[in-house]
Amino acid sequence: MTVVSLGAVASFLFGTPGMLFKTLILFVILDYLTGMAASAYEGRLNSKEGFRGILKKMIIFAIVAAAHSLDQLVGGNYIHSATIFFYLSNELLSIIENAGRMNVPIPEFIKNAVSLLRQKNDNQNK
Repeated sequence: MTVVSLGAVASFLFGTPGMLFKTLILFVILDYLTGMAASAYEGRLNSKEGFRGILKKMIIFAIVAAAHSLDQLVGGNYIHSATIFFYLSNELLSIIENAGRMNVPIPEFIKNAVSLLRQKNDNQNK
């Protein structure tokens, strides 16, 4: 019963969880984990900063929920998608930066993918 209720609330807040939203969830988790790993690598792991990171991630999902609600009002899916693309590009960039903090080489095609995400986001925001 509880799982069904949580699913209903999530569906109300975010809509049907398509691939775009699932990718955002993955990127948010990976960004948090790579950020923690990079901080540990640098010897700067801090529980207060980790908690602040969780709060920031919660706000991302609050904004995505607000974007979904706006789309429901205007009858589209553009605001929701553009918002997710914005956060996808930010999260991926942060993951890459975290990897760089640990001296992990980043493939050029991943850097290009970030650039394409930003361009797609910019085009949707026009």
